[in-house]
Amino acid sequence: MAKLRKLGRPTDHRNAMLRNLVTSLLRDGRIETTVTRAKETKRMADKMITLAKRGDLHARRQALAYIYDEDVVKKLFDEIGPKYADRNGGYTRVLRVGPRRGDAAEMAIIELV
Repeated sequence: MAKLRKLGRPTDHRNAMLRNLVTSLLRDGRIETTVTRAKETKRMADKMITLAKRGDLHARRQALAYIYDEDVVKKLFDEIGPKYADRNGGYTRVLRVGPRRGDAAEMAIIELV
């Protein structure tokens, strides 16, 4: 079983936060967050894109169970999935951008490749 980062949050809060981050990433193409959150978001976003590549009804329902916005799921299956049809993983990229001004947390940009 893969190691899960707890991100200093209770389970329900952590899951909701990751779902929001993945939804935002798939909607906007890139988001800025902390490095550890970006790494966890990358794991889940890659899973969602793999579902979109499968493209069947069951995969769409699995994606709808995780992603909050139906429009984002439609975009995922209609645009993003076919775009990565010939790519075996590595759909996202994490770029470090330095410390945040307020608390010096290490920041990163996560984007679709």
